[in-house]
Amino acid sequence: MRTRRGLCYPRDSGFEKNVFKRKKEFNATGNFRKRSKKIDYLDILPDDLVLSILCKLSSTADSPADFGRVLMTCKRLNELGLHSMVLSKASPKLFAVKASRWSESAHRFLKQCAHSGNVEACYTLGMIRFYCLRSRGTGASLLAKAAIRSHAAALYALAVIQFNGSGGSKTDKDLRAGVALCARAAFLGHIDALRELGHCLQDGYGVRQNVAEGRRFLVQANARELAGVLQDTPEAFKSSSWLIGGCSNCPLLSDFGCNVPERLPHPANQFLSDWFGGKSPGPGLRLCSHLGCGRPESRRHEFRRCSVCGDVNYCSRACQALDWRTRHKAECTPPERWEDDHDGEGDHIGDGGEIAGDAMDES
Repeated sequence: MRTRRGLCYPRDSGFEKNVFKRKKEFNATGNFRKRSKKIDYLDILPDDLVLSILCKLSSTADSPADFGRVLMTCKRLNELGLHSMVLSKASPKLFAVKASRWSESAHRFLKQCAHSGNVEACYTLGMIRFYCLRSRGTGASLLAKAAIRSHAAALYALAVIQFNGSGGSKTDKDLRAGVALCARAAFLGHIDALRELGHCLQDGYGVRQNVAEGRRFLVQANARELAGVLQDTPEAFKSSSWLIGGCSNCPLLSDFGCNVPERLPHPANQFLSDWFGGKSPGPGLRLCSHLGCGRPESRRHEFRRCSVCGDVNYCSRACQALDWRTRHKAECTPPERWEDDHDGEGDHIGDGGEIAGDAMDES
């Protein structure tokens, strides 16, 4: 990388002064007038200073258009704006492309960010490739690349893949690896991973059963979620409407007697939801019923379904617990009779009436 560029850094040995040649232009009378060469003040700035400014801009950009306008300004900014140092600092909003606007250029830009070492880009592109483009190998490798650098969401995504054996057969499930990845993500503060780990401990799923410890993790997950909502939207608690008392509805944080809005899904999960648009991802395949997830099945009967109504299915216990409190509790009713169509391959989920969540049993 060149860090000494511009008119303030002379290219000669320093003993001779730079002489700017003056162009001669003749006027109508035949006399010539002298005109000095105009100086581009952007060229005076060294590359390292421009890169530091672009890094700050990319890390605080609110949309791809904000950064795109800068790249279109001139050739030099276009070259330096795609430097690996700038792309490695890019914020998630910079490459939060919508599914309806997905193109080869957007794919190429995300790939550049991932190769520059941007862990958020590695996670986003890994989710898109694994679930949307069905490139399981490259998607999993990008998720692993982000997980190695302690990206909590990537660790949890790999845990879900291990729990379900996504991309392979049912025999490819590795419950112990899933629990280990969940524990690491929970240690880094991922709320869904903490909730998933609590359900695993309660049910003895991939780990020795410890009901008391599992309930402690679940209460801790709710407490962290409440703290996050208080920090992000403090205006929601200025009125007394968030104290619900004996409300029949069961909101997300009803365990603490609070009625607060559900947190927004991650841009990668929002991309998955928009990509499939609620439609089946393939013949006999289903989507996770939690609206903030968007994960599809990679094989038939991969996800677990509610053992009471049989109408919904989830990729994880965390998604099931979230959907139960926000939506499914009011809709779940046991039918008079529904046939078992999973042919011995699917798993069941309980109705989840307790604070700890729903019991999930392996069939």
